[in-house]
Amino acid sequence: MKITKAVITAAGKDQRSLPLQRLVDRDGQPKSAIQIIVEEVVAAGAEEIAIVINPGDESAFRAATGRSVAFIPQTNSRGYGHALWCAREFVGNEPFLHLVSDHLYVSDLSKRCAQQLIEIAATDNCAVSAVQATRENMLPYYGTVGGRRVTGRKDLYEVEAVVEKPTPTEAEQHLIVPGLRAGHYLCFFGMHVLTPAVLDILGEAVSGTGNVQLSPALARLAGRERYLALEVAGSRYNIGVKYGLLTAQLALALHGADRDEVLTQLVELLAKQKHA
Repeated sequence: MKITKAVITAAGKDQRSLPLQRLVDRDGQPKSAIQIIVEEVVAAGAEEIAIVINPGDESAFRAATGRSVAFIPQTNSRGYGHALWCAREFVGNEPFLHLVSDHLYVSDLSKRCAQQLIEIAATDNCAVSAVQATRENMLPYYGTVGGRRVTGRKDLYEVEAVVEKPTPTEAEQHLIVPGLRAGHYLCFFGMHVLTPAVLDILGEAVSGTGNVQLSPALARLAGRERYLALEVAGSRYNIGVKYGLLTAQLALALHGADRDEVLTQLVELLAKQKHA
């Protein structure tokens, strides 16, 4: 499996402005969140990139992206899955990398998070979602998977179930993965390598009424073909939650070129607060 296309969704109500926010990246350069995300997919080998946006947002995103990408308007706002389905002509009959636009990533390895994901998809020739062991209190923010570990791997799972933002009771009944710490579940990381079958499943949902979400389509995918989840060596930072931008900025800074300077400023700030 060779992945050369990437789709970033940025058409959600809360995603119109968040990806345009500016942060200082790990290299010490000011960049928009969407630019940092685009650089993530480029580093993973994506040669063609499309961003799904609200109609009228193209000029703002073009200015913030910093490179040539395709823009696909979601003219009928019917949810996250529908936004991804809007990219079907761009994707064609090829597997593709998909990232959301309100998450930023810090890898624990020299390989970026998206690169880790693509390598697994290419080796196993199937769809793979990145996941992260996540505390139970964060379940309202994420799709969550259940499954079993692949033999001989500590970080790779055969997906058997997918539930969007489950309650703790639902998670305890259907999504416990042996080997995880108590009270932790495998929640989506905000990036996937998907096969064209996902778009076919989404198309069936689009032909109906109401909003179309991705998690139910991924649950159906698990019943149709091999579908894996990779516990990526890294962390995701949801910039859409309270203090999300602050936390993401701190993570980028503390893993970047200006780490020592940032640490010094944090120590000084904490000292002032202690004596305030």
